[in-house]
Amino acid sequence: MALVKVCGIREYEHATAAVEAGVDAIGFVFAESKRKVSLKHAQNISKKLPEHVKKIGVFVNASLEELTVSYESVGLDFVQLHGSESPLFCEKLNLPFIKAFRIKSDDDIDRVHEYKNASYYLLDSATGPYQGGNGTQFNWGLLDEKEIDHNKLILAGGLNPDNIQNAIEIVQPSMVDVSSGVETNGVKDIDKIKRFIDLAKQF
Repeated sequence: MALVKVCGIREYEHATAAVEAGVDAIGFVFAESKRKVSLKHAQNISKKLPEHVKKIGVFVNASLEELTVSYESVGLDFVQLHGSESPLFCEKLNLPFIKAFRIKSDDDIDRVHEYKNASYYLLDSATGPYQGGNGTQFNWGLLDEKEIDHNKLILAGGLNPDNIQNAIEIVQPSMVDVSSGVETNGVKDIDKIKRFIDLAKQF
């Protein structure tokens, strides 16, 4: 059974609905995105969440200082790096981190091995205007012949209540990450959040 992360949370009511449905992690987007939140707003939501729910901040090419300040002020458990952060940069980062990769080909998957100190590898689609949260999926079949630690694998990109069980069966990830797949007209939908988590936890 995969862990579930709901990303792009902006409202406490949506975070609460996810927690009540059994979510394992909540994601706050601090990078440029239609789901971007301020540190203060994320802090206000984060401090009301139960300790067992992991709080993850999403960043794109942020400085070491920005990552550290955000991590400490919001009470994050992980920073999620969605930009072109190098292995050397990540080695200097004295924080638990998730490295995201935009997958187009086999070579993109091979890059995960350059980031050995990552807590997790997040594999996302390379299609769309943003570094993540575009609601598109990559070819999961690219993972078939790859040696990758599935205990550190987070699957993202185009997941929704209709395909989540199939995705878990094919990819066998440690965690699944959803954002636009539980939205209606660009806003988190409580019914979709609950349905997604329930279906993921059933499998």
